[in-house]
Amino acid sequence: MKASGLSLALAIAIAASASAQADVLLLDAITTAPANSESGVLRPRSGASMTQVQDKFGPPTTVMDAVGEPPITRWVYPGYTVYFEHQNVINVVVHR
Repeated sequence: MKASGLSLALAIAIAASASAQADVLLLDAITTAPANSESGVLRPRSGASMTQVQDKFGPPTTVMDAVGEPPITRWVYPGYTVYFEHQNVINVVVHR
């Protein structure tokens, strides 16, 4: 009985540690994204329309169909992915 209780406690501690490490990695990715400039990774800004993005950055290499409600569409470019809600940019994620 005591061995199984110890095993359970160890498993919980390991799971909690893994979760904490994942949170740190996510925060590191957010805070270390390159600048949105010529010296970093130039990319669309939130609120831009699909037309504005395509006019400025050209056609995406891949277009993922809209999913969900509201519809979220993904355009993949070589250095980043642009997320649209309806026709406007809501987020841009730089590829690692």
